Amino acid sequence: MTRTDGSSGGARVAQVKIYGRRSVWAPRRGALSDAVHAALVGAWGLPADKRFHRFLLLDDEDLVAPRSPDYLVIEVVCFTGRSPEAKRALLTAFFTDVAPAVGLAPDDLEIVILESPPEHWGIRGVAGDELALSYRVDV
Repeated sequence: MTRTDGSSGGARVAQVKIYGRRSVWAPRRGALSDAVHAALVGAWGLPADKRFHRFLLLDDEDLVAPRSPDYLVIEVVCFTGRSPEAKRALLTAFFTDVAPAVGLAPDDLEIVILESPPEHWGIRGVAGDELALSYRVDV
């Protein structure tokens, strides 16, 4: 496959799913989204205009966890290919930057990075490994 974006491999797309209690996080959604996106831009070099966040906020009784009401789970769904160092950098940014920015204790934050090959994605009418981007985001 000939690529038209100048990179040596598939784009490193990332989407974020955020799970928490609606009563706690709905009023803080904007600040949380800004902090999460800043972490992804800083750690992984995602373009500032590429924000894909899904808030899956639950009624209090629908999130059962042995943590405080602030408990939050963040899943970063992305193409495979990032180095272990890049993944650690993102996890560190969540605990050192995101959590304090939204007043969240580190014990109440869990992050999961879920990877899948680009060919498992369909974006803009093509398979992810055929996606042409105008920017390089390999890390």
